[in-house]
Amino acid sequence: MIYDSRGNKSVPLGSEVTSPVPVLFHYRTQKTLPSSSSLSSNPPNSHFSPTRRRQNRMGIEEGFKLVGYSNFVRVNPRSDRFAVKRFHHVEFWCTDATNTARRFSWGLGLPIVAKSDLSTGNAAHASYLLRSGDLCFLFTAPYSPSIAAMEEYSSSRSSVPSFDHDACRSFSAKHGLAVRAVAIEVEDAEAAFNASVAHGARPSTSPTLLLDNRAVLAEVELYGDVVLRYISHKPNPDDSDPGARFLPGFQAVEESSSFPLDYGIRRLDHAVGNVPELAPAVAYVKELTGFHEFAEFTAEDVGTSESGLNSVVLASNEENVLLPMNEPVFGTKRKSQIQTYLEHNEGAGVQHLALVSEDIFRTLREMRKRSGVGGFEFMPSPPPTYYKNLKSRAGDVLSDEQIKECEELGILVDRDDQGTLLQIFTKPVGDRPTIFIEIIQRVGCMMKDESGKEYQKGGCGGFGKGNFSELFKSIEEYEKTLEARALPGAASA
Repeated sequence: MIYDSRGNKSVPLGSEVTSPVPVLFHYRTQKTLPSSSSLSSNPPNSHFSPTRRRQNRMGIEEGFKLVGYSNFVRVNPRSDRFAVKRFHHVEFWCTDATNTARRFSWGLGLPIVAKSDLSTGNAAHASYLLRSGDLCFLFTAPYSPSIAAMEEYSSSRSSVPSFDHDACRSFSAKHGLAVRAVAIEVEDAEAAFNASVAHGARPSTSPTLLLDNRAVLAEVELYGDVVLRYISHKPNPDDSDPGARFLPGFQAVEESSSFPLDYGIRRLDHAVGNVPELAPAVAYVKELTGFHEFAEFTAEDVGTSESGLNSVVLASNEENVLLPMNEPVFGTKRKSQIQTYLEHNEGAGVQHLALVSEDIFRTLREMRKRSGVGGFEFMPSPPPTYYKNLKSRAGDVLSDEQIKECEELGILVDRDDQGTLLQIFTKPVGDRPTIFIEIIQRVGCMMKDESGKEYQKGGCGGFGKGNFSELFKSIEEYEKTLEARALPGAASA
């Protein structure tokens, strides 16, 4: 399919669908879009220019040229248009919040801490909040609109001010299980909303007072049907109730109704979006947020002859809110993984969420125990050749025992000039080959703030650039051995 700049489907393509494989990096290259005829034939040796065109705020086209990994110089201009604190939560829209929340709780080790449903007086929707450390996942599904409209429920209002019955049902029918909102905590949600709209953001929900005027929620469109949600809190919230500092109408869940799970996952590192056109999407988000470009790569840095993508990471001033975006490329032997996502998701959306573990070995042991009993399955591990080379690449950071454990658990390892990244990817978490989860641990890059408190620099260890090429080279070598076995006469008598 071909999609417009909002992520809506328009014209079908003739190229075949390939099996989706989670992308192991979030960097970008640039391409010149081919003609419609070349989109269908998908020639394997098409040339992509590292320059494309985009429009500035005045509608005038300007060059958009990449310099690649070797020449890219990371600069933080501290250009945020409003004060950003951290990721606040991620909201999924689905058709069954109860079972979806319980599956994520069991599979990721995130206890259910608060709820808003019929038992709390909410006849509009069921919502369940999962929390571990600073990571919050919210799962929401609509109740019957006719029930919600009944007179006896007329005083019942949604605990999520932006919730809409028709929009939620349409969203789930169109995208399946998917992220509706990426929420960030800001100093002043109303100021963030006004600054964003003043710089071209498409408004979704105007600033709304919550929690007896102690909090504000506002939303702007991000990409596709996903919104960027702003949350701000006033001082002295009541932290005695796990739901009290979240949104109105949420009540704490009794401990007996949720297993006391904890696999070591602590926060959201980055939320990755897939879009049909990278340049306008990046320009739009940069303009409304003021976020800066965190990394840049070209096809020569990360590409293979099989398939490809372009990508860019945007970061806040403190680089603790990271919003990578990917687009498909054409002209490779296989259809881009991003194009496959766009077709199955019916447009742009969140491709995956990278969750930080304080001990990835413990997290993976717990998660793999539950893969076949209601948890999440993982992508196939790379062949042994990948781990034979690991000691030379990361032997100064990982012990021999840790390298052995990486191989046993299927953990990938990469590093940049600042630190080391350990990562692994689940298979798609729903029926469609769309959204999946990444588990990561970053090693190194420890800093101290003005008060002397230690913290880890954002994006430490990169995003897995080395893993993309290393893993796919290993897979290609392995596939060649399978092809050889299939040849007539190759098998022994």
